Amino acid sequence: MKRIAGLSKLAVITLGVLALAVATLSVFGNNIRRLFGSSAEALVGAEHANGGATAHRQFQRKSMKSFGANNEEGSSAAPAPAMAMAPAQPPAEPVSAGNTHAAQRPNPFTLTSEDRFSTFAVDVDTASYTLFRRQVAEGGLPARDSIRVEEWMNYFRYRYPAPEEGDFRVDLEGAPSPFTSGRHLIKVGLQGRNLAKSQRKPTHLVFLVDTSGSMGQPDKLPLAQTAMKLMVDGLNEQDSVALVTYAGGVRDVLPPTSASERDTLFAAIDALTSGGGTAMGDGLEIAYRHAAKKAGPQRVSRVVVLTDGDTNLGRNLTADAMLASVQGYVQEGVTLSTIGLGMGNYRDDLMERLANKGNGNCFYIDSEREARRVFQERLAGTLEVIAQDVKIQVEFDPATVRGYRLLGYENRAIADRDFRNDKVDAGEIGAGHTVTALYEVELAGKGENVATVRVRAKRPGGVEAAEQSFSLERSGLHGSLRDASANLRFAAAVAGTADILRGAPQAGDWSLATAESLAEGSVDGMSDRAEFLGLLRLVRERSSQSVANGGRY
Repeated sequence: MKRIAGLSKLAVITLGVLALAVATLSVFGNNIRRLFGSSAEALVGAEHANGGATAHRQFQRKSMKSFGANNEEGSSAAPAPAMAMAPAQPPAEPVSAGNTHAAQRPNPFTLTSEDRFSTFAVDVDTASYTLFRRQVAEGGLPARDSIRVEEWMNYFRYRYPAPEEGDFRVDLEGAPSPFTSGRHLIKVGLQGRNLAKSQRKPTHLVFLVDTSGSMGQPDKLPLAQTAMKLMVDGLNEQDSVALVTYAGGVRDVLPPTSASERDTLFAAIDALTSGGGTAMGDGLEIAYRHAAKKAGPQRVSRVVVLTDGDTNLGRNLTADAMLASVQGYVQEGVTLSTIGLGMGNYRDDLMERLANKGNGNCFYIDSEREARRVFQERLAGTLEVIAQDVKIQVEFDPATVRGYRLLGYENRAIADRDFRNDKVDAGEIGAGHTVTALYEVELAGKGENVATVRVRAKRPGGVEAAEQSFSLERSGLHGSLRDASANLRFAAAVAGTADILRGAPQAGDWSLATAESLAEGSVDGMSDRAEFLGLLRLVRERSSQSVANGGRY
């Protein structure tokens, strides 16, 4: 009996210890999530202000279309409201504080009999491609979660016709797919109007610089200082610059100073040193407050964040929390550029989400050459928005197209019914920017009209959007890929490579050799395309070795 009683006491003690351990782990897990901002809301929440939840539900519906789970119909003029359904909850994915991204499932092949509309916001970010370039240059292969097809395609220049009037021009083209027999690729290209330096509006920049201890490496703070000085060099005399830093706390380094005072600005930039923690959320709020003082319809007011993206201190820890604190400033017209630097704890997911929600652009700087490209050669597009809340809706004719798939833009999806809802946030186009989207389609029947492409956009600071419409006829499709432009062939090479490397199910039979052949024939004398071809050859070599060793490629 004594032995039984002793065992009972031991069992009670053991159960008590287990209960305490579970409670401790629960609290610890919550603290870790708060620390790194990796909750489900932070990582797979609204991708666009005011419209993200709708966009996510739209993506969930489209993912089920091939199985006939939804029949969404609309008129040729505008899509009808989708059938009501309970919002799907995305599965929470474990995410660390390192270089990770809440991966989006690749768009599925969708039957036009179930949904003939494809709607998305434009995107001119390029960080995903630059990050890929650095990973390959350092001897590795890109992480699947870091690959966003649209950012790879939109990194490159395309020779689209300049707009004769208005802010942009649409270029449509189609040809047989080099990857999937019996299907075609259709390219939708937008070319924004260019602005000469003398045509730019006065600009006020607020540099928000991460000076935490992790920024002490040569490819971080020193490269950020180089990038800022390049940007200052490209400004006009009527422009101004302010400088704010954040580490364990926030510091106002320089009040608004004329861009003509180069010596003062350069001295303040050169004097920056690294050390301490990272209070990014607090710094962002103060930077926006400074930028809002200069915001107005006749002035560009932009916050430029330069960071390795490792935010682990401060009141606001997640993208949602940080943007919520400054959302009013965004509504006043303040725009945002996020500049990623370095590796290790770089938060690619956080930088991309901040740029999307802040009406801005996201870049990754891996070298002084890339800094010159973003802040010198393409400064007008980086700074000045020529069209905002730009949405594209492609309506495929079921009499001509059996089904389609959009390559990329998964986290830029917009509900079909929200195309003409001007309250739903979308993307921005900077001066001289090009935007490229690629569809894989399967033709059917004998209809003549392939697709109608509608573009809807507002002028900067505007409330109501204007809409343009463009048509692609079957007679306008090329008979062979050889007849297509170098633009289409190169876009196909880049998008195909990205889709293969991210493991898209629909690209399971696609070949990197085919992508390489396409790239070889479409370099068109452009150095950035030639560089991609070299990277692709390295990737092919390494992926073959990886497969031979039992790896994932």
